[in-house]
Formats: sequence, C-alpha cells, structure tokens
Amino acid sequence: MEHTEEDTVPLHRPDAPAWSPFAPPEVNAQYAAGAEAVRNPRTADHVPSAPPPPATPMPAAPQAADGWPTASATLASRNLGEPSQGPPAHLPVPVFPDHAGALERIGVTADDFASRRVVPPRPPVAETGLRGALHRFSLGMVALPPGPRERAKQRAVETVRRNFGGLRQITVVNPKGGAGKTVAVLMLAMTFGRHRGGYVLAWDNNETQGTLGMRAQQDFHVRTVRDLLRDLDHFKGPTGRIGDLSQYVRAQGGAMFDVLASDESATAGEMLTAQSFGDLREAVSRFYKLIVVDTGNNVRAANWQAAIDATDQLVVTMSARNDSAETAARMLDHLEQTGRRDLVRGAVSVVSMPAHRKDVDLPAVQRHFAARTRAVLLAPYEKLLDSGEPIRYDSLSKASSAAWLRIGAAVAEGL
Repeated sequence: MEHTEEDTVPLHRPDAPAWSPFAPPEVNAQYAAGAEAVRNPRTADHVPSAPPPPATPMPAAPQAADGWPTASATLASRNLGEPSQGPPAHLPVPVFPDHAGALERIGVTADDFASRRVVPPRPPVAETGLRGALHRFSLGMVALPPGPRERAKQRAVETVRRNFGGLRQITVVNPKGGAGKTVAVLMLAMTFGRHRGGYVLAWDNNETQGTLGMRAQQDFHVRTVRDLLRDLDHFKGPTGRIGDLSQYVRAQGGAMFDVLASDESATAGEMLTAQSFGDLREAVSRFYKLIVVDTGNNVRAANWQAAIDATDQLVVTMSARNDSAETAARMLDHLEQTGRRDLVRGAVSVVSMPAHRKDVDLPAVQRHFAARTRAVLLAPYEKLLDSGEPIRYDSLSKASSAAWLRIGAAVAEGL
C-alpha cells in the first residue's frame, strides 16, 4: 500500500508545547492533548485545547565572567520553554541531573570509592596436623577448617602481633639466681621478634655482671651497656641512627631481636644507677618498640628499682622448687609494700619445669601465684635451655616454642 504525503503526520504538533517536569500543569496537559492528536488524527478537532498559560516574567539567567549565560541557565531555560539558541521549543529536551548536587545530597565521598579495595577475609583453612596434610595432598580440593589446637595457636599469634600503641617494657624478675630470668628474657624476645618482625630489644640490666650476653648468639663485637653509656651523647641528638646502634647491640639473626649485654666482668666499673638506666632507656626507645629487661638479684639496687618504675608488664620467673618460688613470693611482698600492688596483680608467673617432677609440689606453687598474679603458665623442660650454652633458637623443640608462644600471648594481653 502506497502512502501519500497527506498520510504522513508529524511526530508532534507544531503548536503544542514541549512537556517538561518543570512546566506548569496546564502546559503538560496541552502537550498530552497534542500527543493524542498525533495518535488519532480524526478526533484531533474534538480534542479540547488547554488554555495558554499566563505569561510570567522569567528570572534573568546567570552569566559567567565573560558575559555568556552559564550551561545550567541555558538548560533550565530550555526545560521551562523559554526561547533560546537551542533546539525548537516544541521538541522535548532531556533533563540531565546535576551530578554535583546529587553527590552533595547523598553524601558520597572518596572513601566510598576506595571501599572497593576491602576484600573480605577468606575462611581459615587447616595448615597443620591431619587436616593440613589432607589439604596439601588433595592440592587444595579438600579445605577443612583448623582444629582446636591450631585455632588456639592462631589466636596466640594474633595477640602477640597486636599494636601496643607505643613503646612497651617487659621486666623479668626474681631475686634468686638460677630462677630462669635470662632464659625467659631470650625466649620472650624471640617470640615477639619472630611474630612481630623485629624492633625488639633484650636488655641485661644487671647491676654488675650478667649472663644475657653469654646465653645469646654472639656478634662481630663484644661491646656492652657500659660502652653505650660512655658514647650516649652520640644518640641524644638528631644524628643518632639505628645503624650506629648496631655497634653496641648483638643481632640474633633469624630470631629477629637484638641483645644489649651487661658488663661481663665482675670487677670492671661501678654499679649502674637509676640515672644511667633512664638515660639508656631514653636512647634505645628511639629505635625499638618493645624492650624486655633482665634484672639482677638485688631488689634494693637503684637500677633495679628504676626498671620496675618503668615496667608495663611484670614477669615473675621461678623453677618448680620451693626455694625459688618462696624467693619470688617474698619479692612480691616487697613490691606490694612499696606501692606496686597493681603491677603485682597484673603480673604473669612462669614456672620452669625440671627434668623430673619428683619431689616437686607444683600444685602448691600454682595455687599461691594464681591467687596473687594474673596468670600462671608452665615452661616445659628443654635440655637446650638448661645447658648454659648460647641458645640455638632453630633447635628448640616444638613443645617449647608452643609453650613460649602461649606465655608471650599472656604477656601481650597486659601490654
């Protein structure tokens, strides 16, 4: 069927105004009538036309600095049916949203865009034990959740790795020799160093001769705390660097901590003072986040008292013997009598087990220190630690490493 020119109808009536959400209802009604006329031309004459809207003065369009109307003003004039240099008024003009206004209304910020980087954590998968072996042998096809022992280890590691919010000091005490203070200092420093990635210092604050440097791994030098004290002015100004400090501390390799040894001569020099301890602590605190302090056997020594005053977490060590435990108990009496009751209540007690438990009244020791301190934990017997030789950290048994991780987590809870 052929169409003639008379059969072709325009899409819109030329005399019909454009519909717009900003136009008055009368204008939109006229637009609807025009659309009906396009759809049904035969009834166009019977469609009542809406009366023309009353003429209202339009506000002056805002202008830019160069005198031309702004884009938003031109768009608004087109939507309101005002003649402009744009398309004819009878053609509908799309209304574009004001994106800047939308952002301001709903409060979108750059953080919303950056939040796409947040990846939800994957469900934990067993890595050790039978569950971990099954996961490895199946090439990842079988993914079982960790067992209770592995979950406890993961929680301990997370506790040790927590952010302490600044410099923290752990002080290990017991006035009796052979109570396991030096071993505890090295094992705690190793635990925190390995799981936190360094910035840990083990410091022998013995008033005369200490053994921390003897039990630690040796380095290229034999300098001690007295050498650092003599050259302390170099580290007080802005020129002091951690690279320079390596001439005075002994790196422990894969254990990821350093050792500041005490004077290993029983006759050289005078006893350290409280002022000396404060000056040394101020210097090393610029380079380390965690300091584990070994102490001597004289609770009345000035540097012993200064270390206690700077303590954030107290660790009381003892062997599972009555004399070692009684000495530790009397030391706690001294601390409580000198106004340090809160420090005692928050302390962690560590009981080092002997090779044989014969004639050891372990329950009595546990009951007494559980009533006075925050936690009591056992350190299993380790021949390597009991030998008196420098500790080879990679040769420690799994039982010792796991026990000291639990002790480290208990200590970290108080930091």
